[in-house]
Amino acid sequence: MVTFSPLGNQRGIITPSGLHFGVHHSGIPDIDPEMHELYIHGMTANPVRFTLRDLERYPLTGGIHFIECGGNSFMQGYFKEPQETSLDWLYGLVSGSERIGVPVKLLLQEADIDPKAKWVIAEGADGGTMARSIPLKKLMDDAIIALYQNGERLRPSQGYPIRLFLPGWEGNTSIKWLRRLEVTDRPAFTSEESRHYSETLPDGSIEGFSMYMHVKSVITHPSAGQVMPDKGYYQISGLAWSGLGKITSVEVSDNGGETWVPADISGPIHDKSLTQFSIPWRWDGRPVRLQSRATDEFGNTEPTHAEWKSRYFEGTRNHYNAIQTWNIDAQGGISNVF
Repeated sequence: MVTFSPLGNQRGIITPSGLHFGVHHSGIPDIDPEMHELYIHGMTANPVRFTLRDLERYPLTGGIHFIECGGNSFMQGYFKEPQETSLDWLYGLVSGSERIGVPVKLLLQEADIDPKAKWVIAEGADGGTMARSIPLKKLMDDAIIALYQNGERLRPSQGYPIRLFLPGWEGNTSIKWLRRLEVTDRPAFTSEESRHYSETLPDGSIEGFSMYMHVKSVITHPSAGQVMPDKGYYQISGLAWSGLGKITSVEVSDNGGETWVPADISGPIHDKSLTQFSIPWRWDGRPVRLQSRATDEFGNTEPTHAEWKSRYFEGTRNHYNAIQTWNIDAQGGISNVF
């Protein structure tokens, strides 16, 4: 089951919880919060378990971050020809929220981890027992056991009562309805990470554990699914994000990338978060091709569609982050083009 965020109507970096995208491989479980427990075991000297009430006694932390499905924009990478569909269908598997929860490192420290441990297998309580292998280093960094989203308790579609949240990493690693963390010295190579969330390179080899979501942007106004009613002044605006850090600049082109102009970035600018950009623009009624190109604090920028395709075997669809092009015709119609 998949639901998309309505990016074409969103203004700002926070997606209302009820409009947050959702990808549920085995439906949404009905969990009694009084009975749900989180187990931490494996290569630990002190296996532990936590109830929801236990977790609520710990110090809370968090922040405003994006979360993006690894398959967001999959149609752009998978199909040879651009698909005529809306912005929401093309890019709507990303949302921005404030999440608050318990730092995972506090719980792992209580479990007294074996120094030889390198990985943790995170497992959910859904019907398919969704599981992913997570490097221990990430869990000891900025990972949280999320309890709250946008000021309220997590909703069932977002992992109630508890969810693992890994800022900047593909959404599938932020296991919903979390019930178990198994500390180990190697990845489990679960069916999800071996089959659905790995990429095939041009030589046929497999790139696994490509966790980070790379720098990406999209013009949301105007965009496919909308219509330009008349020529004249418009405010081009959109969203940019990077799983590696903060967005530092966004450029916009109205001639298919021949020339670029810096856009304004609206604050606040959060780490691994959706970031707003905008630029005033006057349309003279002639056909144009609008593009945006974001750069993060480490100098990473978006490739062209051709460059992205050259990095992967034909038909690869995950982690698409190429420059998006919207074609505006003389009648104000907006379409998706490569």
